[in-house]
Order: sequence, then structure tokens, then C-alpha cells
Amino acid sequence: MKKFIYTALMVLTGVAVACGQKNYEDADVETFAKLTESENVILLDVRSPQEYSDGHIAGAINIDQAQGDFITKVEQLLPKDKTIAIYCRSGRRSANSAKIMGDEGYKCVNLKGGILAWQEKGLPVTTDTYEIDVFKTKNGKTIKIYSLMHACIRIVYDGEEIEIDPVRQLGNRTIDYSTMPKANYILVTHEHQDHYDKGAIDMLTGASTEFITNKRCAEMYGKGQVMENGDEATISSDITIEAVPAYNTTEGREKFHPKGRDNGYILTLDGTRIYIAGDTEDIPEMANIKDIDIAFMPCNQPYTMTVEQLLKAARTVKPKVLFPYHFGQTDVSTVPAQLKNDGIEVRSRKLD
Repeated sequence: MKKFIYTALMVLTGVAVACGQKNYEDADVETFAKLTESENVILLDVRSPQEYSDGHIAGAINIDQAQGDFITKVEQLLPKDKTIAIYCRSGRRSANSAKIMGDEGYKCVNLKGGILAWQEKGLPVTTDTYEIDVFKTKNGKTIKIYSLMHACIRIVYDGEEIEIDPVRQLGNRTIDYSTMPKANYILVTHEHQDHYDKGAIDMLTGASTEFITNKRCAEMYGKGQVMENGDEATISSDITIEAVPAYNTTEGREKFHPKGRDNGYILTLDGTRIYIAGDTEDIPEMANIKDIDIAFMPCNQPYTMTVEQLLKAARTVKPKVLFPYHFGQTDVSTVPAQLKNDGIEVRSRKLD
């Protein structure tokens, strides 16, 4: 009996000790900064959106810890097989967030002293407020999609940088590509100024950058790998690119994007298929586009699709996740509700 009581007390004591232990790690600025360089780490800012927009560590995803749906958003956006590097203003909210996430099975590292300590060490912050979506491939690799502006998209996959239609300025909006890593691959759909920007391409080009585009843009830039509609290219062991048609069909609009000139692209990253439609209407060839996980489709009448055409195109391609993009002044706010019963998740981002 005494042995039983002793054993029970030891078990209870062990539980109490375990409950008192932290289920996350703390890191100083130097350790935290080095940690965030790893492709197996996702950076999370748990402050308010206003604090985030005032200045944040480049590449951080923002999920407000004060909101009631915090852990729901965490589980939607962040994979559990990656380390989550968390920070806030001073370290208090991030420590609380790390504990909450640790209880749900996440491996978290908290920045001691928060972004204040980061800045005291002279490390940079940015005011760029690009929205970031995180996806996981069939083999557990991470895809980060940055919705930059209009048709400008940055994709980071397993340490590879892929830039789509990089443009530095449209109206009052700008993108500072000098703060971003050199691209491994730059894809440009066509030569219009809101898609092709020689200065942006120059800024993103490093010694090993591959520029992939249509014939006209390659001629304008002076070099580049030309892909025509129907071409396919394997650019690494787990990355393939298909060039697909993108053109206008409505009478009077054909001049904007004539058939056969421009490209859309399908990127396959470790089995995850991403359709970048480019400037197009709901063309018949969309019926041949299958098994799309993520799609970017334009809605910018009269140059691309009307809302009705976008809905038809989405129902034809049937992506799991749809990002309306390139929408200018067209109101796409009704699209999520209209596709609710089609099994398509619509994510609206501040692209225009």
C-alpha cells in the first residue's frame, strides 16, 4: 500500500513538473535571426495589423493573437512540421502565443524582448504589408505565396524564389524588390507595362536567375527562355512549368490580348499545381486544365474577365483555392459567396 501511494505521488509530481514546464523555447535576437534563415522555419508576427503595418520583420506572417480566432487561423495557415519563430512588441504576447500553439502540438521559438530588442540591435524592419498564404506539398515541403500587387506574385518554395510579372510601380503603389532575394526563376506573361518591367527584372536577376517568358518579352529584354502556348519545361527535379493560352475572345477586345501571343502558366511544385492565368477571358482551353490546387484568375473588365466570366472560369477549372487578381476597379466582393457551394475556397487579397 505504501509503495502504491509513493508511486502515485511520484507520478503526480511528475505531471505537476511537466505542467509547469514551458512547451516552447526562448531565443535572443542573434539566435532568432539565424533561425529565421532556415527554410524549415516560418516567421510569425502576433501583433495587431496596425502594428504590423507600422513595421515588421521581412517575411513575417501576421496573425493577431488578441483575436478570438487566433488558433483557428494558425491551424489553417501554419503546418505543424515546421518550427514557428514568433515575436511581438516586447515578447509577452508572443510568449503567450507560443504556449497556446505548443499546447496544440506546434514547435515554437519566442523572440525575447520582441521587435524592440530586434531594432535595438540595429536589425531591419519593413513596412511592406504583403499578405502571405502558406501551403504544404504532398511531401511536406512549404510553399509561401506573397500577394504583392495587381499581377505581381512572389512564390517561395523549398528555398527557391519564383517571381511572377514583377513590376515596381503602378499608380501610387510600389514594390521595393531590392529588399527581396534574387530570384531563381522570373516568369512574365506578356509585355504590357503592368506585367513587364525591365528594371524590376534587372533588380531580381542574379548569377543563376532563369528568365522565362513569351517571345515578345524575350525580344524586348534581349534574352530569356521562350515558352509558347503548349510548351512544357522541367526546371528542377520537382518543379515543372507549362505555358497555357491567355487571350481575349469578346468582340472588340481581341486587340488587348490576341490569341497565341501571351502566356498563362501552370507551376507544379512537388505535385502542387498552381495556375497563373495571366490576362485572359474564360477561354475554351480552360476545360483542359485539370487538378489545380491554387489558381490566380483576373477580373478586370474590359481587358480580362467580367465577374460572370470569372465564375464560369472557376467552375471550369475547379481549383481548390482561388485568388481573384488583377481586378483594378472591378468589384469582386461577391465572388466568395457565389462560389460557396462549388467547393472552391476564395481568398481575397489586397492586390489592387
